[in-house]
Amino acid sequence: MTKLTNARVEGFRLLDDIQIAVEAGATVVVGRNNSGKTSLTEVFDRFLGEQAGKFRLEDFAAAVRPKFLSAKALRDGGEAAPDVVLTELPVIALTLTFTYDQTADDLGPLSPFVIDLDPDCVTAIARIEYSPALNTVPMLLDLPELDEGANPTEALFHHLRDAIPKAYSIRGFAIDPTDHTNRRAFDKNTELAALIHTGFVKAQRTLDLGKRGDTDVIGKLLNKLFKTANTLTASVNDQEIAQGLKASVADLEQAMQGDFDERLKALLPALNTFGFPSLNDTELRPQTTIDVESLLTDNTRILYTGADGIHLPEGYNGLGTRNLIYILLQLEALHKAYRGSAMRPATHLVFIEEPEAHLHPQMQEVFIGQLNEAVATLSLKYPGEPAWQVQFIVSTHSSHLANAAHFDAIRYFLNEPTPYAGVRRIKVKDFRRGAETISAEDRRFLQQYMTLTKCDLYFADKAILVEGATERILMPRISKIVDADLPAGSKLGRQYITTIEAGGAHAQVFYPLLEFLELKTLVISDLDAVKLVDSKWRKCPCADGQRTSNSALKTWFNDPQISVQILIAKTAAEKTKRFCRIAYQMSEEGSPHCARSYEDALILANLGDFGIANDSNAAANAWEAAQDFKKSEEAIKFAVREENWNVPRYIREGLIWLSEPPPPPDAPPPIIPEGGPEEPVA
Repeated sequence: MTKLTNARVEGFRLLDDIQIAVEAGATVVVGRNNSGKTSLTEVFDRFLGEQAGKFRLEDFAAAVRPKFLSAKALRDGGEAAPDVVLTELPVIALTLTFTYDQTADDLGPLSPFVIDLDPDCVTAIARIEYSPALNTVPMLLDLPELDEGANPTEALFHHLRDAIPKAYSIRGFAIDPTDHTNRRAFDKNTELAALIHTGFVKAQRTLDLGKRGDTDVIGKLLNKLFKTANTLTASVNDQEIAQGLKASVADLEQAMQGDFDERLKALLPALNTFGFPSLNDTELRPQTTIDVESLLTDNTRILYTGADGIHLPEGYNGLGTRNLIYILLQLEALHKAYRGSAMRPATHLVFIEEPEAHLHPQMQEVFIGQLNEAVATLSLKYPGEPAWQVQFIVSTHSSHLANAAHFDAIRYFLNEPTPYAGVRRIKVKDFRRGAETISAEDRRFLQQYMTLTKCDLYFADKAILVEGATERILMPRISKIVDADLPAGSKLGRQYITTIEAGGAHAQVFYPLLEFLELKTLVISDLDAVKLVDSKWRKCPCADGQRTSNSALKTWFNDPQISVQILIAKTAAEKTKRFCRIAYQMSEEGSPHCARSYEDALILANLGDFGIANDSNAAANAWEAAQDFKKSEEAIKFAVREENWNVPRYIREGLIWLSEPPPPPDAPPPIIPEGGPEEPVA
């Protein structure tokens, strides 16, 4: 059995250089908008799908496009050898790594790609490049003499838009996993096509377009199914259906060519009546023919079975149902094409984009699991044959779908800005490979928590972790109050920020995940001061506290016995770790008092509204008043009822920090030479 286990993309749009591990079943690609998820589908389509070879200048990543300039400079300098100039030119590449069973008697389509001599090696590598040849370099880089005052950079890129499709082509070779200098060229149209097939169920699907002349989606699918069935390699049942359809159309065609055509002939004029010489012996007669494929594509509609013989058009069903039907029909078409191939591919890779469109949350949650059921169901139609050897790559914006997927199957696409205008880069966070810092127990907890709470960490720009329901419910109101003093470009309301109620006992479990995602996050916690009374730690006002009982704080500062006094003395820098910052109670401006929890912090920030004097007993009185709050009801009522109130300082300062841009990326971004293009990434 051959499986695709890894794909590397270089030089394509936002995917300057990324690797993605591919699961044996379904791989789930998540991330914010414009994070390169669609580009992953597109690069496979441009190399292996119906769009093969249809690249253009804008498809080259912004980080590699300046190589055209440096190659031009080398050629114009006249000192560099032609092969050096060729090497400098950018390429778009897709490198695929396969694993196989070394005990198999016959490796089949994989055989041409196994070029190593190591008996223990079970991987094979195929690399496909969109690159120029040595004899096409002049076509790319030699420009006519420029007019005076013309910008040479703009002139080159204008020329490249037409030159690239003529000078570049797809070429491929197998790579020895044990020696990457050992390579063998392969034929893309035969050897690679036998190794891997791709299928695409793309987003923005429509079934009933409703306008005459628009292509009917179901009709096209039926046409595709007919073409597959009308091949010698299709199953016997499918061939019989195809022959039956053709026979029915032939009978209809024969009937129409009788009386119908004779009546139609009466509409044609007799040419000899026009009086032109040589037309006297010329006669026109109609002949009506019916093509099965055009009949299916243009004249076949799908109806939903109704009562009393009244059947309903496609558009009468819900969008979600129609979307799901379309996906299932696409899978059926892809499966039959796989079965009908003269030589079945060793690997069948199917991309499904945003399957959650119009589906209610429960259907989204079960989608990944139902994919496996669909594969099994489709395979049952072919008893005695192996199951459909298919791998899925599913891209989604649905937290329901993503959280229901297995943790190891998640690939998080992170879109990073760089210091260069219009240039971004993508990093892929691979949960199977890169999340080793998260223990197995914590992974199970996070998977269960994120599934149950529909947490959308994978899609947010930033995150806030809070302990309890009070902070979670009030966070939109608090953010709005803080926004009043923030500049327009930094307002929290203009950013996609998710709030997660993690609880004081579990917030620390999220730390490794947040660090791994490189997601800017504010963790809002409580001081939870306690003191030793009769050999037991009891909660108390902050001024009397000896240490904290809060696990999130102990873990953050890596000190299980950290004292309240040390916590209060911590600076903003000590509360910040790269992408995350922790916030807990601190004294208000000009006040010596510090609260223990959110409730008494709210009172201390608004003493007059609670009728408490601003004296030396203010903290103790606020703590006593907070004890009468029943499940934070009073705090919520106050915050909702009152128009003008003060947000506790520790939350305000934390939210101001969160409003600012995230820290710069770890690795330095690619260097863009002077004069390089600054247009946005395609």
